Amino acid sequence: MPRLRRFLYSLGPVLTIAAHLGCLLLFWTGLSLGAALWALGLYMVRMLATTAIYHRLITHSSYKAPRPVAWIGAFVGASAGQMGPSWWKAHHQTHHRHVDTCSDPHTPLAPSAGWRGLWRSQVGWLLSSSFFPTTLPADVEADPVLRLIDRLHFVPVLLLAGLSWQLGGLPWLAAFCLSTTVLYHGVASVNSLAHLQGDQPFATGDASRNNLFVAVITLGEGWHNLHHAFQASVRQGITLRQGRVRLLPDPTYRFIRLLERCGWAWDLRIPSNHALLARGAES
Repeated sequence: MPRLRRFLYSLGPVLTIAAHLGCLLLFWTGLSLGAALWALGLYMVRMLATTAIYHRLITHSSYKAPRPVAWIGAFVGASAGQMGPSWWKAHHQTHHRHVDTCSDPHTPLAPSAGWRGLWRSQVGWLLSSSFFPTTLPADVEADPVLRLIDRLHFVPVLLLAGLSWQLGGLPWLAAFCLSTTVLYHGVASVNSLAHLQGDQPFATGDASRNNLFVAVITLGEGWHNLHHAFQASVRQGITLRQGRVRLLPDPTYRFIRLLERCGWAWDLRIPSNHALLARGAES
């Protein structure tokens, strides 16, 4: 990897650690109602950008959308400290390609399980060599706007931090840090907790699970077993019960349906009931 790109990517963990440390400001500022609402609003909007745009659109092409939707969504996703779209897709593809093996950068199960594995999956991988992807996705790199957002991923974070400061001073900056920190751990929990706890209605050959808690905090991404069974499915809130297909709450899917009604999304990909039943763990 070129030195400049490696340096720019290395700013990601620095900002993540800074957001964690910034939460200490809350001991001095407290958390007023306005600051709490600001933190919650930032969490919801940036989580949707991560789940609907980074994950389901850019990484898995679960639906199609105009380029400005991807550009705006990627900018907002980067403001969450989620790095850039090329980095994000490269990492996620590596996870799927090597799921729950030593080559999976996020697994809590290898090379060691237990608390050490959970630590590696949730935090430790940020400080390992696996943080830097060896190759970047050609389709994302071919888009000059997405490539620029990827390289300057730290700029949206700093801009949003500055906006928080301008709007509410130190208390709102602390709220920004809290929102960013909680969002980071929410996204990380998909690859940690959702490979440790939950049910496995679909046969995937890995440890991916549907985890209600993770689904709530990530607006639908916690239905991880379905995602591993049908990576391109725009809806992840699907399970099997007593040999029948059941739908689960999936706010990200509802958001994408809203985009569809506005004409900003189309060709939504959902597996048929026949395919779902055929992939059942007990079939």
